[in-house]
Amino acid sequence: MNAVTATDESYGYSLERGWRTLAIAGGVVGLIGLLAVAFPLVTGLSVTIGLGILLILGGIVHGAHAFAARGWSGSLWQVALGVVSVVAGVILLVNPVIGLVTLTALAIAYLLVDAVAELWMAMRMDDQPGRTSVAVSGLLSLVLAGLLWFGFPADAAWAIGVLVGVGLLATGLSMVVVAITGRNAAQTASTAVEPRST
Repeated sequence: MNAVTATDESYGYSLERGWRTLAIAGGVVGLIGLLAVAFPLVTGLSVTIGLGILLILGGIVHGAHAFAARGWSGSLWQVALGVVSVVAGVILLVNPVIGLVTLTALAIAYLLVDAVAELWMAMRMDDQPGRTSVAVSGLLSLVLAGLLWFGFPADAAWAIGVLVGVGLLATGLSMVVVAITGRNAAQTASTAVEPRST
């Protein structure tokens, strides 16, 4: 076996050795999620402003590509996309509250589509394992979409911030769980390798 094909675990990342870093990162992400939930309006406005900046940058890229490829038949569409992106980005930056309302409407639409898809999938799963969890997830999405819809547009002040915060918190918690699982696997492996005294 040559040196190229040989694998040595000491040179790569291993969850058993790197679980602390993952746990710390998960804790930080979870803390950011908690802050986002605690200050939903600030989070929502930050997301809207960030989206506005990204739209403006995307529009500039479209415009630059259109001018670089003047002979291309699609350059007119690139210019149109660039203008629309820049205008939408400027609107979001000038009045982020309008963007927040729009993002909340999109979140409602997403949750509704997700609910329909998951409930339809649960009905088609017959007696397969996981059917109940898929159905429950679909029902939760449907309930969230309904709650947001009946409170719309007043809930735009908090909805996006809470959704982003809950997503970050769930991600952070899952990272911590994976890190703890990796630590436990390392402890189990080291216990199994240790020779037994006679």
